Amino acid sequence: MSIAPVIIEATAKHTATLIFMHGLGDTGHGWSSALAAIRPACMKVVCPTAPTQPVSLNAGFRMPSWFDLKTLDISGPEDEEGIKQASQNIHSMINTEIEKGVPAERIVLGGFSQGGALALYSALTYNKPLAGVVALSCWLPLHKQFPGLKTNSDEIPIFQCHGDFDPVVPYKFGQLSASYLKNFMKNVTFKTYNGLSHSSSEEEMDDMKDILAKWVSSASLL
Repeated sequence: MSIAPVIIEATAKHTATLIFMHGLGDTGHGWSSALAAIRPACMKVVCPTAPTQPVSLNAGFRMPSWFDLKTLDISGPEDEEGIKQASQNIHSMINTEIEKGVPAERIVLGGFSQGGALALYSALTYNKPLAGVVALSCWLPLHKQFPGLKTNSDEIPIFQCHGDFDPVVPYKFGQLSASYLKNFMKNVTFKTYNGLSHSSSEEEMDDMKDILAKWVSSASLL
């Protein structure tokens, strides 16, 4: 049974949407209040909760997870079927926003850790240009299949953030993913947060606030 997403309505006329995916074991509530504090007034925030399923990396323990994690080795086996299924669910959420009158180019995908990985993958494999992707403490899943899998514009801005003290998703994974993305995407920013572990910080949230405001003001108002 799927859990309804946490939705924070816009405080002004709703003209933009952020769909943000949490990390492994969390829920949609985990990020909702922090995002509500930094989003532009015109932006609705949608924070879905991942389905509860066994996670190989955690000895098969069931927890909210977008797809199975088999290893934290960047060249190890990945749950290709699960990643693709999860991204189709995110694409459906984007389509729902479009049906409600928000153009694709005013929809931002974002996420933390496993959720950030899903945000990157979902944005690259969607069929309409988006406002941008905010990818926190994460990596690009199925990276060896890119740019072959990419169906979206290479102009979509990607803002990738990573702490250089991250013990869960190593900083180097974030660096490698950003370098790889730059081979076929034209607007990739990778920002390092000194001393930050596998979490967020006030500086990172301030940067997110600025980038969301920038993307929403620069995207066309249809």
